[in-house]
Amino acid sequence: MAANNINQPEIYYHIGDLPDDVSFDGDIAIDTETQGLNLSRDRLCVVQISEGDGSAHLVHFPTPDFDAPNLKRELSKPDTVKIFHFGRFDIAAVEKYLGVICRPVFCTKIASKLTRTYTDRHGLKDLCRELLGVELSKEQQSSDWAAPELSVAQQAYAASDVLYLHALRDALIERLQREDRLAIAKACYDFLPDRASLDLAGWEELDIFAH
Repeated sequence: MAANNINQPEIYYHIGDLPDDVSFDGDIAIDTETQGLNLSRDRLCVVQISEGDGSAHLVHFPTPDFDAPNLKRELSKPDTVKIFHFGRFDIAAVEKYLGVICRPVFCTKIASKLTRTYTDRHGLKDLCRELLGVELSKEQQSSDWAAPELSVAQQAYAASDVLYLHALRDALIERLQREDRLAIAKACYDFLPDRASLDLAGWEELDIFAH
């Protein structure tokens, strides 16, 4: 796919699965939208993917039918790094509803917490503002993602959650290198899919490392 101006993103909207002719060659940014924050109750509704080229693909599940072989193929590629912001939740959503455990991964929120220790503001909006000079709108954050069709505003919001993750990863890797924390960050990322599995198994609130 050709590069696009990230200020005028190309948004591709799909129902139920990626088209047969869509595949991704490089690392992909991923986000999800669910009906709420309790994955035992609140189902997966949207998976967003971007290659970092200014475009985003949105796979919408208006009904709880998750037979999406093309999407699962892309999420399962073992040599593709999946970039998340707060990957713990999205990885768990993908595992529960699509049956895919995402590996390998990079989480911009973990990288932020390891490097931006001067603040407790690690949201995607905060990172985009400070590191990229980009202001994100969170107007559609509380929204009915299971609607029969996503509105233009919903699509734009969903796309914005993945369009900047590659650039954030690059900026945060520089900081991890500067602070000599790349190795500990990688260890965190390697554990993240297992942390998500523990959440799904009922250990979401318990610190298993505590005395």
